[in-house]
Amino acid sequence: MRIGIVGTGAMAGALGGRWARAGHDVLVGGRHTGRATGLAARIGGRAGSPRDAVEHGGDAVLLAVPYVVAVDVVSGLSDALAGRTLIDCTNPVGPGFLLETGGGPSAAERIAAAAPGARVVKAFNICHESVWRLTPTVFDGRPLAVPLCGDDASALETVRRLVRDLGCEPLAGGGLERAALLEATAAFLIGLWVGEGADAQAIAPPLEYSGVV
Repeated sequence: MRIGIVGTGAMAGALGGRWARAGHDVLVGGRHTGRATGLAARIGGRAGSPRDAVEHGGDAVLLAVPYVVAVDVVSGLSDALAGRTLIDCTNPVGPGFLLETGGGPSAAERIAAAAPGARVVKAFNICHESVWRLTPTVFDGRPLAVPLCGDDASALETVRRLVRDLGCEPLAGGGLERAALLEATAAFLIGLWVGEGADAQAIAPPLEYSGVV
């Protein structure tokens, strides 16, 4: 696949590096040429501007910038994003592990509104970047599951393929209107992991004890 990555931070490097090693054609786009060039060299991709990344990403574009600038970045690229699969891995988590979106639309919905022609999929926002660098991404013999929220069937299928290329299992999380739940889950888990040093997996019983099977 042709994948464009907007951003040059840790998530861009972790996911972009894994996809490049899986054989995908990755182009990293950043506002700072040196950072984009350096990251591209480290992961085995190419470098350019954010617009170059979007135009390169004929199969998918990963938005890997801080949430605080995400809507502005996407708004400035909205024309180029039309018709493209846009993967939103941002986390709108602020001080106190509270959502910066408050009770309003999710980060993913705001990003979709800023680029109305894009096919937005929320994914990869639950785990720290270090998790995405693991090969394989398996814990106690079980591949990591990655929930996805989106409205476009073709975009969801593309992201499912990219999830499986990481050795993970995609989970259907519903439409983009459910992205707020996924973002709230990330905020809650981060609060437990970072704030309390807790094993957050312990809060959920095995599936056979969930009461729904």
